[in-house]
Amino acid sequence: MDGRAASWRKTLSQSITTPDALPASIEIDRRLIQEVISRYPMGVNPYYLGLIKEKDDPIYKQCIPDIREISEQAGFEDPLNEEGDSPVPGLTHRYPDRVLFLVSSRCAMYCRFCNRKRKVGRSSMVTKESIREGLFYIKGHREIRDVLLSGGDPLLLSNRELFQILTDLRSVPHVEIIRIGTRVPCTLPQRITPQLAEMLGQFNPLFISTHFNHPDEITLEASLACGRLADAGIPLGCQTVLLRGINDEPGIIRELMRKLLTIRVRPYYLFQADPAKGTSHFWTPLKKGLEIMAALQGHTSGLCVPHFAVDLLGGGGKVTLLNDKRMTTE
Repeated sequence: MDGRAASWRKTLSQSITTPDALPASIEIDRRLIQEVISRYPMGVNPYYLGLIKEKDDPIYKQCIPDIREISEQAGFEDPLNEEGDSPVPGLTHRYPDRVLFLVSSRCAMYCRFCNRKRKVGRSSMVTKESIREGLFYIKGHREIRDVLLSGGDPLLLSNRELFQILTDLRSVPHVEIIRIGTRVPCTLPQRITPQLAEMLGQFNPLFISTHFNHPDEITLEASLACGRLADAGIPLGCQTVLLRGINDEPGIIRELMRKLLTIRVRPYYLFQADPAKGTSHFWTPLKKGLEIMAALQGHTSGLCVPHFAVDLLGGGGKVTLLNDKRMTTE
Protein backbone atom coordinates (compact mmCIF):
# COMPACT_ATOMS: atom_id res chain seq x y z
CA MET A 1 0.00 0.00 0.00
CA ASP A 2 1.46 3.34 -1.00
CA GLY A 3 1.45 6.42 1.22
CA ARG A 4 -1.47 8.07 -0.52
CA ALA A 5 -3.71 5.04 -0.06
CA ALA A 6 -2.59 4.79 3.56
CA SER A 7 -3.43 8.46 4.05
CA TRP A 8 -7.07 8.23 2.97
CA ARG A 9 -7.56 5.00 4.87
CA LYS A 10 -6.14 6.60 7.99
CA THR A 11 -8.45 9.59 7.59
CA LEU A 12 -11.42 7.28 7.16
CA SER A 13 -10.41 5.18 10.17
CA GLN A 14 -10.49 8.32 12.31
CA SER A 15 -14.14 8.96 11.47
CA ILE A 16 -16.29 10.07 14.36
CA THR A 17 -19.09 7.60 15.00
CA THR A 18 -20.16 8.50 18.56
CA PRO A 19 -21.21 11.82 20.10
CA ASP A 20 -18.51 11.66 22.76
CA ALA A 21 -15.85 11.75 20.05
CA LEU A 22 -17.08 15.06 18.63
CA PRO A 23 -14.87 18.07 19.42
CA ALA A 24 -15.78 19.98 22.55
CA SER A 25 -16.08 23.11 20.41
CA ILE A 26 -19.24 21.64 18.86
CA GLU A 27 -21.95 22.36 21.40
CA ILE A 28 -24.45 19.52 21.25
CA ASP A 29 -26.68 17.45 23.48
CA ARG A 30 -24.74 14.19 23.29
CA ARG A 31 -27.58 12.23 24.86
CA LEU A 32 -29.96 13.24 22.07
CA ILE A 33 -27.42 12.46 19.38
CA GLN A 34 -26.92 9.02 20.88
CA GLU A 35 -30.66 8.41 20.55
CA VAL A 36 -30.49 9.30 16.86
CA ILE A 37 -27.48 7.16 16.01
CA SER A 38 -28.97 4.15 17.75
CA ARG A 39 -31.26 4.11 14.71
CA TYR A 40 -29.33 5.97 12.00
CA PRO A 41 -25.52 5.63 12.11
CA MET A 42 -23.24 8.63 12.26
CA GLY A 43 -19.93 8.76 10.46
CA VAL A 44 -17.96 11.89 9.64
CA ASN A 45 -14.27 11.82 8.78
CA PRO A 46 -11.83 14.51 9.97
CA TYR A 47 -11.55 16.13 6.53
CA TYR A 48 -15.27 16.81 6.17
CA LEU A 49 -15.66 17.69 9.84
CA GLY A 50 -12.94 20.29 9.34
CA LEU A 51 -15.11 22.14 6.83
CA ILE A 52 -17.54 23.16 9.59
CA LYS A 53 -17.16 26.86 10.37
CA GLU A 54 -19.79 27.12 13.08
CA LYS A 55 -22.67 25.20 14.61
CA ASP A 56 -25.65 24.77 12.28
CA ASP A 57 -23.79 25.93 9.20
CA PRO A 58 -24.45 24.06 5.91
CA ILE A 59 -21.68 21.51 6.52
CA TYR A 60 -22.72 20.89 10.13
CA LYS A 61 -26.33 20.25 9.15
CA GLN A 62 -25.35 17.66 6.56
CA CYS A 63 -23.24 15.52 8.87
CA ILE A 64 -24.24 16.02 12.54
CA PRO A 65 -27.34 14.07 13.68
CA ASP A 66 -30.47 15.98 14.62
CA ILE A 67 -33.13 14.75 17.05
CA ARG A 68 -35.76 15.53 14.41
CA GLU A 69 -34.55 12.46 12.53
CA ILE A 70 -36.43 10.33 15.05
CA SER A 71 -38.93 12.75 16.58
CA GLU A 72 -40.61 13.65 13.28
CA GLN A 73 -42.36 10.73 11.62
CA ALA A 74 -43.27 12.10 8.20
CA GLY A 75 -41.98 10.26 5.14
CA PHE A 76 -41.35 6.71 4.02
CA GLU A 77 -38.69 4.14 4.84
CA ASP A 78 -38.23 3.30 1.15
CA PRO A 79 -39.71 6.30 -0.69
CA LEU A 80 -38.67 5.16 -4.16
CA ASN A 81 -39.73 1.52 -3.64
CA GLU A 82 -36.25 0.26 -4.45
CA GLU A 83 -36.92 -2.99 -2.61
CA GLY A 84 -40.11 -3.56 -4.62
CA ASP A 85 -38.17 -3.29 -7.87
CA SER A 86 -35.32 -5.56 -6.69
CA PRO A 87 -35.36 -9.00 -8.35
CA VAL A 88 -32.29 -9.91 -6.27
CA PRO A 89 -30.98 -8.21 -3.11
CA GLY A 90 -29.05 -5.03 -3.77
CA LEU A 91 -30.09 -4.59 -7.40
CA THR A 92 -32.98 -2.41 -8.58
CA HIS A 93 -34.28 -2.98 -12.11
CA ARG A 94 -36.85 -0.24 -12.68
CA TYR A 95 -36.10 0.96 -16.20
CA PRO A 96 -35.91 -1.57 -19.07
CA ASP A 97 -32.29 -1.03 -20.10
CA ARG A 98 -30.54 -0.09 -16.86
CA VAL A 99 -30.08 -1.19 -13.27
CA LEU A 100 -28.96 0.26 -9.95
CA PHE A 101 -26.39 -2.07 -8.38
CA LEU A 102 -25.38 -1.61 -4.73
CA VAL A 103 -21.77 -2.69 -4.18
CA SER A 104 -20.84 -0.96 -0.90
CA SER A 105 -22.61 -0.33 2.41
CA ARG A 106 -20.20 2.35 3.69
CA CYS A 107 -19.90 6.07 3.07
CA ALA A 108 -17.09 8.49 3.85
CA MET A 109 -19.72 10.64 5.57
CA TYR A 110 -23.28 9.65 6.40
CA CYS A 111 -25.52 12.38 5.03
CA ARG A 112 -28.38 13.09 7.40
CA PHE A 113 -30.77 13.53 4.44
CA CYS A 114 -29.94 10.21 2.73
CA ASN A 115 -32.84 8.48 1.00
CA ARG A 116 -31.29 5.10 1.90
CA LYS A 117 -30.72 5.90 5.56
CA ARG A 118 -32.89 2.89 6.38
CA LYS A 119 -29.94 0.64 5.61
CA VAL A 120 -26.75 2.57 4.78
CA GLY A 121 -23.91 1.84 7.17
CA ARG A 122 -25.09 -1.68 7.97
CA SER A 123 -22.87 -4.53 6.81
CA SER A 124 -25.90 -6.62 5.82
CA MET A 125 -26.79 -4.08 3.12
CA VAL A 126 -24.16 -5.45 0.71
CA THR A 127 -22.43 -8.82 0.92
CA LYS A 128 -20.16 -10.82 -1.35
CA GLU A 129 -23.14 -13.02 -2.09
CA SER A 130 -25.38 -10.09 -3.06
CA ILE A 131 -22.67 -8.81 -5.43
CA ARG A 132 -22.38 -12.28 -7.00
CA GLU A 133 -26.14 -12.50 -7.40
CA GLY A 134 -26.28 -9.03 -8.93
CA LEU A 135 -23.59 -9.83 -11.48
CA PHE A 136 -25.32 -13.09 -12.34
CA TYR A 137 -28.61 -11.24 -12.88
CA ILE A 138 -26.98 -8.64 -15.13
CA LYS A 139 -25.30 -11.34 -17.21
CA GLY A 140 -28.63 -13.12 -17.64
CA HIS A 141 -30.61 -10.11 -18.86
CA ARG A 142 -29.50 -8.97 -22.28
CA GLU A 143 -31.70 -5.88 -22.18
CA ILE A 144 -29.41 -4.30 -19.56
CA ARG A 145 -26.96 -1.97 -21.27
CA ASP A 146 -26.33 0.56 -18.48
CA VAL A 147 -25.26 -0.23 -14.90
CA LEU A 148 -25.10 2.37 -12.11
CA LEU A 149 -22.90 1.32 -9.20
CA SER A 150 -24.02 2.79 -5.92
CA GLY A 151 -24.27 2.05 -2.23
CA GLY A 152 -23.06 3.32 0.23
CA ASP A 153 -20.15 4.59 -1.80
CA PRO A 154 -18.49 2.33 -4.39
CA LEU A 155 -15.22 4.27 -4.15
CA LEU A 156 -14.76 3.09 -0.57
CA LEU A 157 -14.05 -0.35 -1.94
CA SER A 158 -10.39 -1.16 -2.35
CA ASN A 159 -8.88 -0.68 -5.80
CA ARG A 160 -8.68 -4.46 -6.12
CA GLU A 161 -12.35 -5.02 -5.22
CA LEU A 162 -13.53 -2.27 -7.52
CA PHE A 163 -11.29 -3.49 -10.36
CA GLN A 164 -12.82 -6.97 -10.09
CA ILE A 165 -16.40 -5.69 -10.22
CA LEU A 166 -15.66 -3.43 -13.18
CA THR A 167 -13.83 -6.25 -14.97
CA ASP A 168 -16.78 -8.57 -14.45
CA LEU A 169 -19.17 -5.96 -15.84
CA ARG A 170 -16.96 -5.20 -18.84
CA SER A 171 -16.92 -8.92 -19.67
CA VAL A 172 -20.68 -8.80 -20.25
CA PRO A 173 -21.20 -8.09 -23.98
CA HIS A 174 -24.51 -6.25 -23.59
CA VAL A 175 -23.29 -3.85 -20.87
CA GLU A 176 -22.26 -0.72 -22.76
CA ILE A 177 -22.18 1.97 -20.08
CA ILE A 178 -20.98 1.87 -16.48
CA ARG A 179 -21.73 4.70 -14.08
CA ILE A 180 -20.54 5.23 -10.52
CA GLY A 181 -22.50 7.27 -8.01
CA THR A 182 -20.10 8.62 -5.39
CA ARG A 183 -19.80 11.46 -2.91
CA VAL A 184 -16.14 10.73 -2.23
CA PRO A 185 -14.78 13.62 -4.37
CA CYS A 186 -16.68 15.91 -1.99
CA THR A 187 -16.50 14.13 1.38
CA LEU A 188 -13.11 12.35 1.18
CA PRO A 189 -11.26 13.66 -1.89
CA GLN A 190 -8.00 12.08 -0.67
CA ARG A 191 -9.45 8.75 -1.82
CA ILE A 192 -9.03 9.84 -5.45
CA THR A 193 -5.42 8.78 -5.75
CA PRO A 194 -3.57 8.77 -9.09
CA GLN A 195 -3.70 4.96 -8.97
CA LEU A 196 -7.49 4.93 -8.57
CA ALA A 197 -8.02 7.45 -11.38
CA GLU A 198 -5.71 5.50 -13.71
CA MET A 199 -7.49 2.24 -12.92
CA LEU A 200 -10.96 3.71 -13.49
CA GLY A 201 -9.81 5.18 -16.79
CA GLN A 202 -9.22 1.67 -18.09
CA PHE A 203 -12.96 1.02 -18.10
CA ASN A 204 -14.20 3.88 -20.28
CA PRO A 205 -16.90 4.60 -21.26
CA LEU A 206 -17.34 5.12 -17.54
CA PHE A 207 -19.18 8.08 -16.03
CA ILE A 208 -19.13 9.45 -12.50
CA SER A 209 -22.08 11.14 -10.84
CA THR A 210 -20.86 12.98 -7.80
CA HIS A 211 -22.69 15.09 -5.23
CA PHE A 212 -21.88 18.59 -3.94
CA ASN A 213 -24.54 20.60 -2.11
CA HIS A 214 -22.80 23.80 -1.06
CA PRO A 215 -19.97 26.05 -2.32
CA ASP A 216 -18.03 25.48 0.92
CA GLU A 217 -17.55 21.86 -0.16
CA ILE A 218 -15.55 22.89 -3.21
CA THR A 219 -12.07 22.98 -1.77
CA LEU A 220 -8.58 22.66 -3.20
CA GLU A 221 -8.64 18.96 -2.29
CA ALA A 222 -11.96 18.44 -4.08
CA SER A 223 -10.64 20.27 -7.13
CA LEU A 224 -7.55 18.05 -7.29
CA ALA A 225 -9.69 14.92 -6.95
CA CYS A 226 -12.06 15.90 -9.74
CA GLY A 227 -9.15 16.97 -11.92
CA ARG A 228 -7.53 13.55 -11.61
CA LEU A 229 -10.73 11.83 -12.69
CA ALA A 230 -11.26 14.23 -15.59
CA ASP A 231 -7.66 13.78 -16.71
CA ALA A 232 -8.34 10.03 -16.82
CA GLY A 233 -11.04 10.71 -19.40
CA ILE A 234 -13.98 10.23 -17.05
CA PRO A 235 -16.89 12.66 -17.50
CA LEU A 236 -18.13 14.09 -14.20
CA GLY A 237 -21.64 15.23 -13.44
CA CYS A 238 -23.13 16.54 -10.20
CA GLN A 239 -26.44 15.65 -8.61
CA THR A 240 -27.21 18.30 -6.02
CA VAL A 241 -30.07 17.90 -3.52
CA LEU A 242 -32.13 20.95 -2.59
CA LEU A 243 -32.07 21.14 1.21
CA ARG A 244 -33.82 23.56 3.54
CA GLY A 245 -31.41 25.70 5.50
CA ILE A 246 -28.43 24.48 3.47
CA ASN A 247 -28.74 25.59 -0.14
CA ASP A 248 -32.34 26.71 -0.73
CA GLU A 249 -31.38 30.18 -1.94
CA PRO A 250 -30.75 31.20 -5.57
CA GLY A 251 -27.42 32.84 -4.78
CA ILE A 252 -26.04 29.73 -3.10
CA ILE A 253 -27.07 27.43 -5.93
CA ARG A 254 -25.74 29.84 -8.55
CA GLU A 255 -22.36 30.04 -6.80
CA LEU A 256 -22.24 26.27 -6.41
CA MET A 257 -22.99 25.60 -10.07
CA ARG A 258 -20.38 28.10 -11.19
CA LYS A 259 -17.76 26.61 -8.91
CA LEU A 260 -18.55 23.11 -10.12
CA LEU A 261 -17.62 24.08 -13.67
CA THR A 262 -14.28 25.45 -12.46
CA ILE A 263 -13.39 21.98 -11.10
CA ARG A 264 -14.56 20.31 -14.35
CA VAL A 265 -17.84 18.95 -13.02
CA ARG A 266 -20.97 19.54 -15.09
CA PRO A 267 -24.12 20.39 -13.10
CA TYR A 268 -26.67 17.72 -14.05
CA TYR A 269 -29.56 17.45 -11.59
CA LEU A 270 -30.91 19.67 -8.86
CA PHE A 271 -33.05 17.18 -6.96
CA GLN A 272 -36.07 17.78 -4.81
CA ALA A 273 -35.21 15.92 -1.60
CA ASP A 274 -36.81 12.49 -1.44
CA PRO A 275 -39.37 12.08 1.36
CA ALA A 276 -37.38 9.52 3.31
CA LYS A 277 -38.39 9.05 6.93
CA GLY A 278 -36.11 10.98 9.24
CA THR A 279 -35.38 13.75 6.74
CA SER A 280 -38.48 15.97 6.79
CA HIS A 281 -36.62 18.92 8.34
CA PHE A 282 -34.68 19.19 5.05
CA TRP A 283 -37.69 19.26 2.72
CA THR A 284 -38.52 22.30 0.60
CA PRO A 285 -41.71 23.12 -1.33
CA LEU A 286 -41.64 22.47 -5.07
CA LYS A 287 -42.11 26.16 -5.78
CA LYS A 288 -38.77 26.88 -4.09
CA GLY A 289 -36.93 24.78 -6.65
CA LEU A 290 -38.80 26.41 -9.51
CA GLU A 291 -37.93 29.85 -8.15
CA ILE A 292 -34.25 28.90 -7.97
CA MET A 293 -34.30 27.59 -11.53
CA ALA A 294 -35.89 30.83 -12.72
CA ALA A 295 -33.13 32.76 -10.97
CA LEU A 296 -30.48 30.69 -12.75
CA GLN A 297 -31.80 30.79 -16.30
CA GLY A 298 -30.65 33.88 -18.11
CA HIS A 299 -28.48 34.97 -15.22
CA THR A 300 -25.61 32.56 -15.70
CA SER A 301 -24.15 30.31 -18.38
CA GLY A 302 -26.36 27.53 -19.67
CA LEU A 303 -23.63 25.14 -18.59
CA CYS A 304 -24.43 26.16 -15.01
CA VAL A 305 -28.12 25.29 -15.21
CA PRO A 306 -29.04 21.75 -14.06
CA HIS A 307 -32.31 19.92 -14.60
CA PHE A 308 -34.69 20.32 -11.67
CA ALA A 309 -35.88 16.78 -10.98
CA VAL A 310 -38.28 15.00 -8.66
CA ASP A 311 -38.28 11.27 -8.00
CA LEU A 312 -41.87 10.09 -7.94
CA LEU A 313 -43.02 8.13 -4.91
CA GLY A 314 -43.29 4.38 -5.17
CA GLY A 315 -40.75 3.95 -7.93
CA GLY A 316 -42.48 5.97 -10.64
CA GLY A 317 -39.18 7.34 -11.92
CA LYS A 318 -37.97 10.91 -12.37
CA VAL A 319 -39.76 13.90 -13.77
CA THR A 320 -38.05 17.16 -14.60
CA LEU A 321 -39.95 20.32 -13.79
CA LEU A 322 -39.76 23.46 -15.89
CA ASN A 323 -40.42 27.02 -14.80
CA ASP A 324 -43.85 27.09 -16.39
CA LYS A 325 -44.68 23.91 -14.44
CA ARG A 326 -44.63 21.66 -17.46
CA MET A 327 -43.04 18.30 -16.82
CA THR A 328 -40.92 16.00 -18.92
CA THR A 329 -40.62 12.34 -17.99
CA GLU A 330 -37.44 10.31 -17.97
